[in-house]
Amino acid sequence: MDGELIKSISEGDTAWVIVAAALVMLMTPGLALFYGGMVRTKNVLGMLMQNFFSLGLVTVLWVAVGYSLAFGGTNDFIGNFDFAWLHDVAAPAGGKFVGMAPPGFGALTIPPMVFMAYQMMFAVITPALITGAIADRMRFTAWVWLLGLWAILVYSPVAHWVFSPEGWLFKRGALDFAGGTVVHVNAGIAALAAILVLGRRRGWPKHAMPPHSLPLTLIGTGILWFGWFGFNAGSALGANGLAAQAFVNTTVAAATAMLGWLIFEKLRTGHATTLGAASGAVAGLVAITPCAGFVGGMAPVAIGFLAGAICYFAVSLKFRFGYDDSLDVVGVHLVGGLLGSLLLGLFADAAVNEAGKDGVFFGGGWSLLGEQAIAVAATIVFSFVVTYLICVVLKAVLPGGIRVSEEDEETGLDLTQHEERAYATDLV
Repeated sequence: MDGELIKSISEGDTAWVIVAAALVMLMTPGLALFYGGMVRTKNVLGMLMQNFFSLGLVTVLWVAVGYSLAFGGTNDFIGNFDFAWLHDVAAPAGGKFVGMAPPGFGALTIPPMVFMAYQMMFAVITPALITGAIADRMRFTAWVWLLGLWAILVYSPVAHWVFSPEGWLFKRGALDFAGGTVVHVNAGIAALAAILVLGRRRGWPKHAMPPHSLPLTLIGTGILWFGWFGFNAGSALGANGLAAQAFVNTTVAAATAMLGWLIFEKLRTGHATTLGAASGAVAGLVAITPCAGFVGGMAPVAIGFLAGAICYFAVSLKFRFGYDDSLDVVGVHLVGGLLGSLLLGLFADAAVNEAGKDGVFFGGGWSLLGEQAIAVAATIVFSFVVTYLICVVLKAVLPGGIRVSEEDEETGLDLTQHEERAYATDLV
């Protein structure tokens, strides 16, 4: 066993991280509503189900092997099975200690079980992000297999590389406060790999496929924004000043990204849309995620505004290159996560967090930016290749492949995959 004993527990830190874990859990239903409002009426339950199912399957896989593979052991590239099925994570019957912390986490002031639960919510929502790209056309059975395999073969290794002090990217000095690479770049590039295997929706891009309920999308955005405080401020793993800094950075970046998106949308199209406001806010939340606990001052304003502007233009790349990213996962999460991870190399300020480093703008030179680029590149290559291979294999071995038939796609996923209707007056 390579774990470490916890020396002291703070009740305040423990209470905050438990609340933060609950906030992150709420993000998955929020994501379901965010995406669900953007699909057509006949596919809304299919989208909600894909997201909610992640709460079921990934939770079980995480406590079984995922947590151990992400945080167990001292190998540079993958964990081990020391914590499989939560072995030694909780206190034994004698109660002499509160559990074994992962290697490198001996300074935790929360029980390891709380740390495990908090990280579990990250593992749940990350693959759920992919559902926005594959909307309207993947068979539910295929999603079940893709979700389970991806959570183990892609998410856990990348989490080990970046979040575990034993991971090779962590040791090199790459920074990722709350998941810019582990969550957003990872899921965003996986989404691109999946849709390249899956193919375009029938009729795209010739036929318009407008959102069926923008109010639902705005509700989902609000839940995501609320939950993101747990995502970012919770990653301080304590009720302290760093959590407060991450909290403020999170909402400032979201606000300025919304403004940035809407300014360019208004200049380009003549209208500022509610969908643009929602997408801009999420782009800012994505970009600030790796930076939240490493930057201060006006940095979140610059990071947020750049994210809103750049992601606004990035979502149109699918029309130029012909990949059908249904709900702009690539344009928002891949591009936003990549942007935030690289901007951290410019705006990082060691005065904000002594565990961080100084970026280019604070006299730290170019070394951190280089490490951020290596982390992003490694995540992109690994996640794309493994996800692509998983999808190709599933397409070959699953009866019926991974995509619904043309007839079922025309009917909609709600009826063909779940035999349900979202609305009694569902006619589309």
